[in-house]
Amino acid sequence: MEKKIAVAADHGIHYWIFDWYWYNDGPFLNRCLEKGYFGAKNNEQVKFCCMWANHDWIDIFPYRRGTPRKVLYPGAVTRQTFETIADHVVRRYFKHPAHWTVDGRPYFSVYDLGRLLRSFGGVKQTRAALDAFRKKTEAAGFPGLHLNAVVWGRTILPGEGRPADPAELVRQLGFDSVTSYVWVHHVRLPKLKTDYGFVQQKYFDYWRRAETMFDVPYYPNVTIGWDPSPRCHPDDEYGNFGYPFTNTITGNTPQQFREALASTRKRLEQDPNGPRILNINSWNEWTEGSYLEPDTHFRLGYLEAVKSVFGRS
Repeated sequence: MEKKIAVAADHGIHYWIFDWYWYNDGPFLNRCLEKGYFGAKNNEQVKFCCMWANHDWIDIFPYRRGTPRKVLYPGAVTRQTFETIADHVVRRYFKHPAHWTVDGRPYFSVYDLGRLLRSFGGVKQTRAALDAFRKKTEAAGFPGLHLNAVVWGRTILPGEGRPADPAELVRQLGFDSVTSYVWVHHVRLPKLKTDYGFVQQKYFDYWRRAETMFDVPYYPNVTIGWDPSPRCHPDDEYGNFGYPFTNTITGNTPQQFREALASTRKRLEQDPNGPRILNINSWNEWTEGSYLEPDTHFRLGYLEAVKSVFGRS
C-alpha cells in the first residue's frame, strides 16, 4: 500500500474514494482501508474518503450465462445498522488526519439512492437518518458533513433501480453534491466494441444537462474504460446479454484518456466559480477494465496521463 500511495501521489492523485461495504451483519471487504491504507506510514500523501457501496452483493464471479443470480448480502439496511455505520465512520474515519474534506466538512458518498430509500421506507425517514448522521459529525467537532450522491441515468448491476426524479430526490434528501460513478451509467454502448471517443462525447452531453439539472455542484467523472468480461465464465459466448455480459469500450489508450482529462479540466476552468473536483473510475477496477494501476501493456501510461494534465500533488 505504501508503494501504491507513493506512485499515486507522484502522478497527481489527491484522494482515493474507497468503495466501502457495510451490510446488516457488519463490514465487508474493508481490509484494504483498515489494514492497508491505515497501516501505511505515508498515507497522508493521498487523502481518503468513502463511497458506501450499498448495492446488493451478488454471486457473479465468474458468472455462467442463464444461471440464477444469487444475492449473498442485501444492500438495504436497518436504521439501527445505519446508526452503527455513522458512529464508526465519524469515529474511525472522519477523525483520521488523512480524511478528505470539502470546505472543512468530511466527504461521504452514497452509491445507490434507490436502495437507500428502501432501507428506511421513504424520503422522510431517509432524510431523518441522514440528518442524524450530520448531527453526529457536527458533535464530533466538524463544521458539518458533505454528503455526495452518486446518480445514474442507466442501470448496470442486476437489481439496480433508477429514481424517477433524481434531481428532486437529491434536493429532498439534502445532499451537498452529485457525481457519477462511470460513464456507462449515462451512455448506451451501441456496439460490442464501442469507441472511447464516442462514449466521452455522449457523457459530456450528459454533463451539460447535469450542470443545470441539480441544485448542488456536480463533480464530473472521467472513466478509463469498460470491459466486465473478466467477471464472465470463460467457456461462455461473450455478447451483450446483460451484466456482466455487456458491450465494451475500446480504443481507451492512455493518450485518449489524457485527452479526456484535458477536456474535463478545460471545462471545469471555464466556470470561475465552479468546483475544481473530478473523480476517475477507477484506481483498480480490473474486472471491469477501468484502472489507473500499472499493467504489463501500458505500464504507467494511465498514471502518466494524469500527471501530464494535472501535475504532481
